Amino acid sequence: MKTDKIEGKILGQIASVKGQVAYIEITSNTFPAISEILISPDEEDVILEVYAQSRQHILCQILSNTSKIYRGMRVIATNSDLKIPAGRNLLGRVVDLFGRPLDGAALTPETKVSIYSRSPSITTVKRGYEILETGIKAIDFLTPIVKGAKVGLVGGAGVGKTILLTEILHNITMKNPNTSSVFAGVGERIREGQELYQRLSDSGVMTKTAIILGQMNENPAIRFRTALAGTALAEYFRDSLKMDVLFFMDNVFRFVQAGNELSTLLGTIPSEQAYQATLQTEISKLEDRLVATNNGSITSFQNVYVPADDITDAGVNTIISFLDTAVVLSRDVAQKGFYPPLDISQSSSSTSSQTFVGAAHFKALTQFQQLLDNYNRLSHIVAILGEAELSVENRILYNRTQKIINYLTQPFFVTEKQTGRKGVFVPRITTIEDINLILSGKLDDLDTEKFMFLGSLKEGGIV
Repeated sequence: MKTDKIEGKILGQIASVKGQVAYIEITSNTFPAISEILISPDEEDVILEVYAQSRQHILCQILSNTSKIYRGMRVIATNSDLKIPAGRNLLGRVVDLFGRPLDGAALTPETKVSIYSRSPSITTVKRGYEILETGIKAIDFLTPIVKGAKVGLVGGAGVGKTILLTEILHNITMKNPNTSSVFAGVGERIREGQELYQRLSDSGVMTKTAIILGQMNENPAIRFRTALAGTALAEYFRDSLKMDVLFFMDNVFRFVQAGNELSTLLGTIPSEQAYQATLQTEISKLEDRLVATNNGSITSFQNVYVPADDITDAGVNTIISFLDTAVVLSRDVAQKGFYPPLDISQSSSSTSSQTFVGAAHFKALTQFQQLLDNYNRLSHIVAILGEAELSVENRILYNRTQKIINYLTQPFFVTEKQTGRKGVFVPRITTIEDINLILSGKLDDLDTEKFMFLGSLKEGGIV
């Protein structure tokens, strides 16, 4: 954010700096508002945001390079909070929190919008029943997604959350040409941002996607606000352009973590497991903006990092409480070579009911869950004594369940170069028909390994 048009009365001067926090001594008769942006006539790149006020001082979070800030530096008010560029010309582009292009090309914003807004009125919020197909068998069958829902991809480091998120973005965008996507990279690695841009460009969906990055090398104030900026852009597409929007955030836990770092810097009293006392409020203000309204829908997909694979972590639990669907990824499943590595027992969706998915899907899902309960019980016996010790009936049911588990693996479009397997998109109705065929017992004589990494059974040459 350049401040080449610096006008206005001097508000005060910097009295001290502590980490990413600056204390401003007020010399004017007016005080800036909370969240107002302050700049300096002495250094055009300095950006501060008001956090709190006292009688003589204001407390600001530093959004720019701290090396350019010094005691006695003058500051002036902008009478505005933080705004980001918005418009159709953001599609296909990669920008930072301040709208500065990161892809090497110039950008002229159509308009600017505040990163802060209230959640929509309850009278404008719209609850839909339209299933949004991802083309990923495991998700469409086990945790179906409704347009306008909040979906979390939950798992520890290295289990494939970003790959799965990118595949979902690719598949839905390709099948829904009128849908635009916003991707907020919050606190992730620079390498991952570059890989994401390359994958989306190679797959042809980058032109329908806007990317905002605030990566792990940025200070916590930047990382925290990148999530809000991505949300604001998604809201603009929904409300001003009347579009259905896919909002992707990688990673929402880093948003929580950035808030925790800011809380520590500002000296606030921590709460459970050393998280900030404002944790619930911060997440709710973000999540309550990601809804479907009469103007359009925002369907959000959020990676949720699980520290030390501890899903009982207070931050993780708070995030999950706001989700409609939790797709839990398991390290044990990934180590066995099953991709996507869904933890079938822990993954859940509020839309897994007959009202949303229909009678055929609900019946197949219920039958599979019954088989899965028996499979989990029999797995302990097989692990100790071997499959040969099972009765004939149990062996048939055990192998039938294993076939479905294997069938739910799938090659992805975004990993074709790494795996050598051509990606596939499987319609939900095809997935249900194939699973019903396996449940019927007509394929009991086939080897379970033949069901690994297929598209449909027909594409795999099984039927």
